Amino acid sequence: ALAGRRVDAPNTRPPRFPVGNIQMVRTRIREVLEQRGATWVVSSAACGADLIGLSEAASLGLKRRIILPFDRDRFRVTSVVDRPGEWGHVFDTLIDQAEESGDLVIIQKTSGENAYFAGNIEILNQAVALSKQYSAPAAVLLAWERSLNGNAPGSGSMPSGKADHTEELGAEALARGLAVIEVSTLTGLR
Repeated sequence: ALAGRRVDAPNTRPPRFPVGNIQMVRTRIREVLEQRGATWVVSSAACGADLIGLSEAASLGLKRRIILPFDRDRFRVTSVVDRPGEWGHVFDTLIDQAEESGDLVIIQKTSGENAYFAGNIEILNQAVALSKQYSAPAAVLLAWERSLNGNAPGSGSMPSGKADHTEELGAEALARGLAVIEVSTLTGLR
């Protein structure tokens, strides 16, 4: 399972995933996929870590399953093309491929912030199901500027009242006993 930060909107303070760090994050995600011997990647498809991870998985010939909390057009507008970068084409290509292979799951059972939480739960459920189906261990890769143990430089709390969906997914993965691998979206951190 893979989750992480979207690229920062202009003037984001403090930075969480600067656009200038895309190639570095791409390299870090690819290294983890190769080192872990991944065969599947289950993720959403937001701009940033999700689309980078899915693209790297495609280039490595890995199978991919994409989970969207609601219809693709709405998701594309709210989570893909609203940030700097050329994400729209990558999203469309990966979604089309997932749809064609039967590996696109659209939830549409909830709305608002609950939709993203439901998406996270489905990502984990799908990853665990695939792990059982293929008798392989499931793990979660988080690409973000923080750490679940709070020790990474630059880690800090989110603004009060704002859900951190990456943290939620990581915490749920740990509660399920899954291995969690973290890579930083910030320069100088690993």
